Amino acid sequence: MRFQDKIAIVTGGGSGMGKEVATRFVAEGGSVVVNGRDAAKTEAAACQIDASGKRAVAYVGDVALPATGQALVKTTIDRFGRLDVLFNNAGIFAPKPFLEVTEAEYDRFLDNILKGTFFTAQAAAKAMKAAGRGGAIVQTGSMWALQAIGATPSSAYSAAKAGVHALVKNLAIELAPEKIRVNAIAPAVIETPVYDTFLTPEQVKAVLPSFNTFHPLGRNGQVADVAEALLFLASDQASFITGVVLPVDGGVMAGRQ
Repeated sequence: MRFQDKIAIVTGGGSGMGKEVATRFVAEGGSVVVNGRDAAKTEAAACQIDASGKRAVAYVGDVALPATGQALVKTTIDRFGRLDVLFNNAGIFAPKPFLEVTEAEYDRFLDNILKGTFFTAQAAAKAMKAAGRGGAIVQTGSMWALQAIGATPSSAYSAAKAGVHALVKNLAIELAPEKIRVNAIAPAVIETPVYDTFLTPEQVKAVLPSFNTFHPLGRNGQVADVAEALLFLASDQASFITGVVLPVDGGVMAGRQ
């Protein structure tokens, strides 16, 4: 199994893409610490991944606060003795026209996405360097950081995710001497619970299917599609890959039909 006896942190692991990658990581032999802000959801996810509590534990906290990333890494090492992989997945999404974005909303996107990613990666990289075994950091970027979509105006979100993409390149170079690989994925429309945070259930049912044809492959992405890409980049199969932002987008970045 690819992740036998490996240890990972998954931020934003209480649902959606994070929960899926944590579940698959454990299924392939590893152990995980699942992080999220919602205590009930995060603890339930860890229990569903491994009811015994031996290979999946929850850590509740907001990674927008640098102290959370530090405590998350310390908890992981105290519990499992090492850290091999960080899946930096936590984030938020809510389309809003540029002319209507407030300073508080702008700060919220940068804090939750870019600041949280930056300082959690820093804490993980320090631990990996100290251990001397190398490791992998895999960030969740976004197709919206690569191109704009008129139907989903998201300037603040896109700016934050573009920062995540830039961080990948910089960290890949800085951390290469420590054998720490840093990569990211850039998903297009993935059917996750994030849409429930700004749409009603009825709107989700009506709106999401309309994006199927946006993708050249003719369908929206599923959490399994994203998890496969994240796990590949974290695995030894990708041992010669670092500094890459991999589109997982059904062909969107390739062009239009």
